[in-house]
Amino acid sequence: MGSVSLRVFGHLNDFLPYARRRQTFTLQVEGTPSVKDLIESVGVPHTEIDVIAANGVSVDFAYLVREDDHIEVFPLFSEITISPVIHLIPQPPQQVRFILDVHLGRLAAYLRMLGFDTAYENACDDPVLAQRSHDEERILLTRDVGLLKRSVVTHGYFVCQTQPDRQVEEVVRRYALMPQAVPFSRCLRCNAPTVVVHKADIKEQLIAQVHERYDEFSRCPGCGQIYWKGTHYQHMELLVARLMSDAAPEKARHI
Repeated sequence: MGSVSLRVFGHLNDFLPYARRRQTFTLQVEGTPSVKDLIESVGVPHTEIDVIAANGVSVDFAYLVREDDHIEVFPLFSEITISPVIHLIPQPPQQVRFILDVHLGRLAAYLRMLGFDTAYENACDDPVLAQRSHDEERILLTRDVGLLKRSVVTHGYFVCQTQPDRQVEEVVRRYALMPQAVPFSRCLRCNAPTVVVHKADIKEQLIAQVHERYDEFSRCPGCGQIYWKGTHYQHMELLVARLMSDAAPEKARHI
């Protein structure tokens, strides 16, 4: 058994116990564990790590830790002086798609409102979520650190905010989503793209008040849900406008 020193930078400190934050601390290790396993053992999920330095040299997750190593761990958007650098967070899939855990239903609705393909079920086991994220090349959004530590997860992100409107702002900034957004083009309930329908074709499905006040409608071919530009739509328009006005990518959560 030997010891190694470890220092975590930026917002990655939020995953550590308070006593270990923003300082170098020592760990006792047995054998030669991978640096990925070592870092995740203290609480930091691999999906949040962009650069690892071992004794001043950039390494990947497979690096085997040795006695007396000094390990430094950096998040995305850090200023790194090491050269050359191995970046560990992969580029998002070309077609940005998401899958969310069971606690992020409102965030799922907001992302669908912006037009993004967002898989969500209110009852889905963690192994299934992780495997679907991998198989379907979806970015896994969660507030469950343990879920992000599953080795099968390649694209994942820990959502810091707790309020849904703040959560969608956070995700939009992190992935610079607004240039790709097509608001109000996807069903909030089942995720299918909606289609424009004529009022006459759905008049039997409309209550009298809606029939009298509105003329433009769309419908989900998947679940049949009908949408119109009512009060709820106007509230969502305000959120979209706010997101578009603050569409710069996130530079860093905390350095």
